[in-house]
Amino acid sequence: MKKVSVVIPVYYNEDSLQLLFERLKDVENKLFDKGVELELIFVDDGSKDDSLRELLKIKKERTATKVIKLTRNFGEMSASRTGIKFATGDCMSILAADLQDPPELIPQMVDKWIAGSKYIICARRKRNDPLIGKLFSRLYYFLVRFFVMKNYPIGGYDLALMDGILMKHIAESGKNVHTPLYAYWLGIEPEIIYYDREKRRHGKSRWNLGKKIKAFLDSLLSFSYVPIRFMSAIGIVTSLASLIFGIYIIIDYLLHGANGVRGFATIATLLSFLFGLVFFMLGVIGEYIWRIYDEISKRPETVIEEIF
Repeated sequence: MKKVSVVIPVYYNEDSLQLLFERLKDVENKLFDKGVELELIFVDDGSKDDSLRELLKIKKERTATKVIKLTRNFGEMSASRTGIKFATGDCMSILAADLQDPPELIPQMVDKWIAGSKYIICARRKRNDPLIGKLFSRLYYFLVRFFVMKNYPIGGYDLALMDGILMKHIAESGKNVHTPLYAYWLGIEPEIIYYDREKRRHGKSRWNLGKKIKAFLDSLLSFSYVPIRFMSAIGIVTSLASLIFGIYIIIDYLLHGANGVRGFATIATLLSFLFGLVFFMLGVIGEYIWRIYDEISKRPETVIEEIF
């Protein structure tokens, strides 16, 4: 019997876990009718609420369920990659525990996988999120499409089904790699299922501004050389502008002679602007260097406290 592994990172989701499990039982029945076994892998990403207690209830009711507890919060992407390393299925999917991505999409993706597709994504048509969240998402995906991957889904995606040939690459990807973008970058043309993302009804989202900015930087710096090329272009343009300005000063001196102290405000403004560019460029270079250091430092991506 074929097997699909579903990895579910959990972080402060105590209110939605039982509801999620009930819906997953229906999904499991549908998959069984298709001759496909369901493997559930929950990864508690350092939750400080009662998520682990709820997961152990699920484990007690369905003993085949795997529950992995991490020592602290390492981030959704890292927790997901940890769960993938324990997956034994022929294909796998990563499902959010907050019920915004409906589990009922899994059987639809499995149908396409059985038909021969290696990579199926569920792309969002619209999302019932707060206004600030929608604005950030639109900006983020616009920049991703502009700088990194022009054919990336306009509204992005989180839920996907990946064949075993992709699982190995995802599990072994770098610590600072954005998993959905990386899977798309691997080059297998995805088959797309469109859906409307549901409103979060249980608990509070922990996807704060800091995590959003990190996700954006990981997406941009891990897959694109554009920032480095952009800095080079700025350097060339600034050098040319400085050369032209220098020639202008020489010509002005030859034509009008010395006229006392002139242009102090201009020079001060130019110096401030150029120093700002220098610090900005050093910051971008530092982001790249930090990611290199983080990869070669041999620190584990996550630390597992216990496996149930």
